[in-house]
Amino acid sequence: MHPAHIEILDAAGLATALDWAAVEGWNPGVDDAPAFLAADPEGFFGAYVDGELAVTVSLVRYDDSFAFGGFYIASPDHRGRGIARSLSRFVLERAAGCVVGLDAVLDQEATYARDGFVTAHGTTRYTWSPTPVDRSVDRPIDARSVDARSVGVDLLAEYERALFPAPRGRFLAAWLAMPSAVSRAVVQGGVLEGWGLRRRCRSGHKVGPLFADSPEVADVLWQALVHGADGPVSLDVPDPNLGARSLIDRYGMTPVFSTRRMYLGGGPALDLDRVYGVTTLELG
Repeated sequence: MHPAHIEILDAAGLATALDWAAVEGWNPGVDDAPAFLAADPEGFFGAYVDGELAVTVSLVRYDDSFAFGGFYIASPDHRGRGIARSLSRFVLERAAGCVVGLDAVLDQEATYARDGFVTAHGTTRYTWSPTPVDRSVDRPIDARSVDARSVGVDLLAEYERALFPAPRGRFLAAWLAMPSAVSRAVVQGGVLEGWGLRRRCRSGHKVGPLFADSPEVADVLWQALVHGADGPVSLDVPDPNLGARSLIDRYGMTPVFSTRRMYLGGGPALDLDRVYGVTTLELG
C-alpha cells in the first residue's frame, strides 16, 4: 500500500465527508458546509491514497485555547489499515496548547481514551415527529419569541460564553445565515433569556443550539422552532441537564442514540443546565 498523503479539505472534500457522515447515520444539515468552513477554513483534513480520499478528520480551532474535533471517518475500503490513527495523530499536533473537545460515538470512546481524552458526560439524541396540527403554519407562535437574527450575532455570541468554551461569532453568523435556518430568541426586559435554531437535514430537521435560562423559556423556543416543521426534528441533549426531562417528556421525544463528550487537556466548566440542545455534534 502506498503511504497516505494528507491535505486540508476544500469545499468538495468537505462535501464528501458530509456524504460519508450521512451514510454513517449522522444526518448532517443540507447547508452545513459553508458554516463549517466559516468556523475554520483549515479545520478539515483528508488522507488520500493513490489520489483517492481514504479518511477524514476535522479539528476546528476556535481560538488559541480551544479546538473541536470530528468527522473521524474512514471509507470502507481503507479501514483497519492504520490510516485513520495516523491522520488523527497528525491533526492533534495542530492543536498543541489547546483543550480539544469532541463528541464520540460509543464504539470509539475507548479509542479516544487511548489518546488521552477523558469523558465528561453523555449526550442523547431525541427525535420528535410532528402531527398534522403541528405542521400547520397557521398556528400562532408565542409572542415572547422573536427572530434571533434581530437580536444580533454579538449578543448571541456573548450569551453562549458560559455555554461553550470559546468565542465563535464568525461561525454563528454563518449558522444563522444558512438558507434553511429558522432561529428564535426570547428577550424580556431587554435581557436575552435564550435562543435556538432549526436547520433542515438530509432527513427531517435538527434543533441546535437550544439555549435557555429555564425550562419555560426552552419550551417557548422549542414550540417556535418546530412550528411548521414538515418532518421529524432531532435534539441533542446533554445528559446532565435534568431540566430538559420535562421538555422531552411533554413532547414525547424518542431517544435515538448517545455520544460521549470528551476532552483532551482538561474539561471546561460549562453551565450545562442552560444547554437544552447542542449546536452540532460535529463542531460542538
